[in-house]
Amino acid sequence: MISVNNLTLQFGKRVLFDEVNLKFSHGNCYGVIGANGAGKSTFLKILTGDQDPTTGHVVLEPGKRMAVLKQDHFEFDEYEVLQTVMRGHKRLFEIIVEKDALYAKPDFSEDDGMRASELETEFGDMDGWNAETDAATMLSNLGIDESMHTTLMKDLPNMLKVRVLLAQALFGNPDLLVLDEPTNDLDLKTIEWLEDFLLDFKNTVIVVSHDRHFLDTVVTHICDIDYSKINLFTGNYTFWYKSSQLAARQRADKNKKAEDKKKELQDFISRFSANASKSKQATSRRKLIDKLDLSEIQPSSRKYPGIVFEQEREAGDQVLHITNLSYETDGQTLFKDININVGKDDKIAFISKNSQALTSFFEVLSGNKEPKTGEFKFGTTITSAYLPNENHEFFQKKESLVDWLRTYSTTDEEREEVYIRGFLGRMLFSGEEALKSATVLSGGEKVRCMLSKLMMVKANLLMMDEPTNHLDLESITALNNGMNDFPGIIMFTSHDQELVQTVATRIIEITPNGMIDKLMPYDEYLKDEKIAQLQEELYA
Repeated sequence: MISVNNLTLQFGKRVLFDEVNLKFSHGNCYGVIGANGAGKSTFLKILTGDQDPTTGHVVLEPGKRMAVLKQDHFEFDEYEVLQTVMRGHKRLFEIIVEKDALYAKPDFSEDDGMRASELETEFGDMDGWNAETDAATMLSNLGIDESMHTTLMKDLPNMLKVRVLLAQALFGNPDLLVLDEPTNDLDLKTIEWLEDFLLDFKNTVIVVSHDRHFLDTVVTHICDIDYSKINLFTGNYTFWYKSSQLAARQRADKNKKAEDKKKELQDFISRFSANASKSKQATSRRKLIDKLDLSEIQPSSRKYPGIVFEQEREAGDQVLHITNLSYETDGQTLFKDININVGKDDKIAFISKNSQALTSFFEVLSGNKEPKTGEFKFGTTITSAYLPNENHEFFQKKESLVDWLRTYSTTDEEREEVYIRGFLGRMLFSGEEALKSATVLSGGEKVRCMLSKLMMVKANLLMMDEPTNHLDLESITALNNGMNDFPGIIMFTSHDQELVQTVATRIIEITPNGMIDKLMPYDEYLKDEKIAQLQEELYA
């Protein structure tokens, strides 16, 4: 389908890719992963022709059409929404424009008629008569109401523009689909639709995403950027992650015999194959994994943060009691009638169709906002720590990260530089990195610093508002493990479905008209018809 031959990309002395050779085959979905700065988006730009490599070339099979999720949200501002989608199939749209121009001619000639006939034949071969209907249906499936289909792109909010550009990429059954972070700004229902679309898609997909649930659902292969090389591995993200961790442990165990290591790997693959039977891709994925060459599995060079939450003391039976809590802003009720008794074994995921309601809820509990009605009371044994969604205010001073974290210490021991550097080191700020200014951090680095602060407090109740925002896959995976292992109470919100599914023991949905409180796994919550009916009533 598409191949990469002897690809090298170098910026000065830095080599991003070195002599890379790959072939992406028909019918597979490839998930591109790599540490921050490894070159995931750059690699996609090379594939699509938007970036020239230093050496080497990319070859798309003749006659095949590539579609790309556009990153320029202003490129189509002067076009209507429906027309923008149809422009995704460049040749089809060219035919439509040329046909319309021919039929509009006042002096339509015999030559024009012959040309129109050729165009009509090509148009029919492309199923052009259904193109407008197909484009409209795709827009509706992505949450763009029919009333907006004739709206100019410049008049849409950015969140909806992203969906239109996604519809543009998906339109017209391309032979190769290249997607960079396609789930950004999509709600769970729309992500599920996209997953189903890609599972039914018969051609080739190459995708970059930080959404582990999405990658685990749709990809058949992992395309791993590591050591300035790009290697293909059979299986989804979880399989790649667990197998690379297993390979690293085996490499470290010099006393283990080769035959024992081989049996351990075979047992791992067998277990994963059995679990894959629960996937929508059960048959194809299981066949791929069963054929896997054991030599494919290699340790990764990735560094994972050491996210370990400890509690200074165990929580008592009285944790947090919330009574009749409500909040409104600018005359709009974000939530009301919130009555919750938090237990000492709870790990609660809070969800809502309105992310502003979730943030306001946590801001009220942290004391940063006043509720309209109601009250809440923490137990006497409870020490809480809060990770807010917005952290800009925490990084205003030009101080080193060591000095930044020291301001949140409470004892002489915690103020010692060795102690401070230990927490920063866990979050990959070691050596000179710990001395960089707090004002020059990236979004992901800020969140990792906030997690260092959270770990240092050693609270027995953690409140987290979208903790995975701006984090890479490695940090998200480490955070997921840290939250699972924490012996205390967690109250959190997250758009990361895998995090909610694996951490939460209780789901609480807050709405403008009340709440839903269920002790059940998240996937069961999403499928429960009675809950769906209750949601309709509470959001009405």
